[in-house]
Amino acid sequence: MKPPDTMIEILTLNLKPGTRERFHQLFATESLPLQAKWKIQVVAHGPSLHDETSYYVIRAFKSLEDRQKLEDAFYGSDDWRQGPRTAMLALIENLATTVVSAEMLAGWSGSL
Repeated sequence: MKPPDTMIEILTLNLKPGTRERFHQLFATESLPLQAKWKIQVVAHGPSLHDETSYYVIRAFKSLEDRQKLEDAFYGSDDWRQGPRTAMLALIENLATTVVSAEMLAGWSGSL
């Protein structure tokens, strides 16, 4: 039986105008260390190149179930709720989440 494939989560955040630098600072100095503490693997993050308000976060999980378990634990934790949560959410207009398998992404890389 094939082992479960790694899942890649791509978050696309639309931030309120003029807040991206502050969001990036909060993410890099507060959220990123917390996610590492809670065993969430952030693969990449940063400002999008196409405008002044978009930001991306790419994370990897062992499986869909692992993603759900880790995110529930992290977002339900006092570390998050009493930490950067309020400040970060205040900067976000909206966000979208996409989850794909790492195998699918690897297949696409050959077409680049």
